[in-house]
Amino acid sequence: MSGRKLKILEAIINDYIFSAEPIGSKSVSQNHDLNISAATIRNEMSNLEELGYLAQPHTSSGRIPTEKGYRLYVESMMQEGILDGKQKRAIDDSLFRKHGEVQKLLDDALRLMSEFTSYTAVALTPKFNESKIRNLQLVFVSASSIMLIVVMESGIIKNLILNTKLEISQDKLNIISSMLNERLSGKTIEQIDSGFISYLKTKIYEYSEFLDQLLEGIGMNSPVLEDIEILAEGKTNILDFPEFNNISKARAFFDMLSQKDTMQQILNSAGIQRENINILIGAENLCDISRDCSILTATYKLGDKTIGKIGVIGPTRMDYSRVFSIMNYVSQRLDSFIKSEF
Repeated sequence: MSGRKLKILEAIINDYIFSAEPIGSKSVSQNHDLNISAATIRNEMSNLEELGYLAQPHTSSGRIPTEKGYRLYVESMMQEGILDGKQKRAIDDSLFRKHGEVQKLLDDALRLMSEFTSYTAVALTPKFNESKIRNLQLVFVSASSIMLIVVMESGIIKNLILNTKLEISQDKLNIISSMLNERLSGKTIEQIDSGFISYLKTKIYEYSEFLDQLLEGIGMNSPVLEDIEILAEGKTNILDFPEFNNISKARAFFDMLSQKDTMQQILNSAGIQRENINILIGAENLCDISRDCSILTATYKLGDKTIGKIGVIGPTRMDYSRVFSIMNYVSQRLDSFIKSEF
């Protein structure tokens, strides 16, 4: 396309993002210094409509961007917004404090992304079985109950109660914990195979039955430990946008956020890649209601290994430039903090 068409399309998209109203040629002429007459702009808008980048909701109205138009904008025209010093300090102060585990860190990151973008922020927590064990601890609760606490290198902390017929003192539990840490520290759940279990039993043979129960608790057969959580912040922000004033649409959006499998598919879908940010627009999304949305996602890592994703969901008429800049900064700071903390 000609440079003139691109400038007009960019002007219409920028205006529509903030107004949510169809944009006319006269408005483009008045609000943008393009040195082009309203008549010429009108002709170019008609051409852009024929090319599929704009649509006209009503014959007497102006034009609105299509998904094709947004994609061209994101790929070729979008500039990264500039975060002011106050926003950067708020992100740094919040993320670079002692959290103890990744989920608390993500809670802060999502709160900030939702607050600064006015959209809904989401995260996919690390997969428990793909993270290495940092340490575990057995704690005496009662004569028949023992608490297992597992801390992973990714910062995940999980615990569950093991019911046992054996009465094991805390001193004995400390010895078993020490022996298990010696053998399991640095290993993933997937590396605890039958051969490795047999080896452990030779070392703790008098508690062989309890060891079976304990290893089952650590392993992926335990629904308490295998569960992958989808975190969300600012769920009701979507109601501030006219596209979701319809009650059935809003309800469908909230239902989508509660469906773990659907959200996991959406957050893992490939779209337009800009630096470390993945951008899904409209119909590229898998879920019906998410086709009215755009979703920006970024990974966060421990070393070179991706352990989870963060994202921002809003209407297709979202402020891509602003969201991109905020997510880019937050994801970079998340990586830095996780690397230093975990």
